[in-house]
Amino acid sequence: MALFEKMGNIESPQNDNKDMAETEKVKVLIVGSGPAGYTAAIYAARANLSPVMYEGLQPGGQLTTTTDVENFPGYPSGITGPEMMEDLKKQAGRFGTDIRFGMATATDLSQRPFKVTVDGNKVIEAEALIIATGATAKYLGLPDETKYAGSGVSACATCDGFFYRGKDVAVVGGGDTALEEAMYLAGLCRKVYLIVRRDVFRASKVMQERAMNTENIEILWKHQTKGLLGDGVVEGATLVKNMGTPEEEEVKIAIDGFFLGIGHKPNSDIFADYIDTNEVGYIKTVPGSAKTNVEGVFACGDVQDDQYRQAVTAAGSGCMAAIDAERFLAEQA
Repeated sequence: MALFEKMGNIESPQNDNKDMAETEKVKVLIVGSGPAGYTAAIYAARANLSPVMYEGLQPGGQLTTTTDVENFPGYPSGITGPEMMEDLKKQAGRFGTDIRFGMATATDLSQRPFKVTVDGNKVIEAEALIIATGATAKYLGLPDETKYAGSGVSACATCDGFFYRGKDVAVVGGGDTALEEAMYLAGLCRKVYLIVRRDVFRASKVMQERAMNTENIEILWKHQTKGLLGDGVVEGATLVKNMGTPEEEEVKIAIDGFFLGIGHKPNSDIFADYIDTNEVGYIKTVPGSAKTNVEGVFACGDVQDDQYRQAVTAAGSGCMAAIDAERFLAEQA
């Protein structure tokens, strides 16, 4: 049985009205995948809401770039990120979620049904919308970050720090995120290098004091990362001290892990005209729920979580979003 009702074609302004854009009407649309999106799909499908999911450019989200996951309940021996996301995807599909590859490129949330354009040429009209588009970690842009992804490079200390217990690591950044990562790693690792581009921190005073008073954190002021070293895995980093000055010099440090602490960018841009966000772009939700300021639109996972950013908390918020959507639709009936 079809999970949606075909609607009439509408003219596409992007093609000068020469082509017709396909339109579909669905009950619940989930934009984005990962632990939040897939969990929302599981709950929505079990509630007979016939959810349609568009996975986005990175099906499974950030966890698909993580080699080992050992802190998600139910996997006592651990599991790789891609395997876990495939398990969640299969579970969502088992209950009838219509899972599709595609990216939301535009939205009109001014009224119900909400309109979401997919891949620039297909319009989905949804009675309820669940946003699970996640956040993207910020990187320095070095080729070595891609080369050693999952082999020593990480953007999440609480996710991957355990694998570097008793080893030497480096954290890049001078804000609260970097110092929080460094403090967490300091409790696990033998030594933590904190690579700071300037000669001052941008972090809060309390975080600065904690970092500077932690014995196994060494702050490398006025250092910038030039590249990473290692045979298959990170074994060291090449830094430049006092870049662009007469005192410029190259410095090498031996490390086993390289952590990015320069923040995340929530993938909320296409919703920003309608949905309230904070100054960084994280979607605001009503405390204790997944509700946004637009009735019938819900947000879950890293696109609305700037505090924890864990797979288990994302999954929990996905459950909340689906239950909130189910209750909303019941009230509209």
